[in-house]
Amino acid sequence: MAPAGALAFQANNLQGETIDLQLYAGKVVLIVNTASACGYTPQYQGLEKLYRECQPQGFSVLAFPCNQFGFQEPGSAEDIAQFCEKNYGVSFPVFDKIDVNGKDAHPLFQYLKSHAPGVLGTEMIKWNFTKFLVDQNGKVVKRYPPQATPEDIRADVLHLLKSKSSSQQADTGN
Repeated sequence: MAPAGALAFQANNLQGETIDLQLYAGKVVLIVNTASACGYTPQYQGLEKLYRECQPQGFSVLAFPCNQFGFQEPGSAEDIAQFCEKNYGVSFPVFDKIDVNGKDAHPLFQYLKSHAPGVLGTEMIKWNFTKFLVDQNGKVVKRYPPQATPEDIRADVLHLLKSKSSSQQADTGN
């Protein structure tokens, strides 16, 4: 079955390996553009907590570092990996640094922005830690502004995970 929606793309991880996002098909996914030197950087802690809580039920966080906002992600892939591990114990996937706006924006973010525009229908991402919630089929469910914390998003994640388990039980007759 071909990947759908937001999962129909590839991205390089911090080790330079190309990852097919279809690997996350069937999971609820929170895609976040991140930065190491941003006022919202402490959200890594909440993202890790949410990931650890919900990962066993089929949830993942995918972080995409970006240096387009105030040059707040200047480091190399190795620098980013060390920062995330040392400061926040990040265990969810972190990808290589990308652009999220402009002519060089990663195709994934072009897709996300077109399927979940921001305030007043604008597609441009305005700052680090903009988040996109994607359902098990790759459909973009919701876009969250940078100030929305992982705790603010938790109920939406749990709702999608619950709807998945309910539909699986219905499919199996349980």
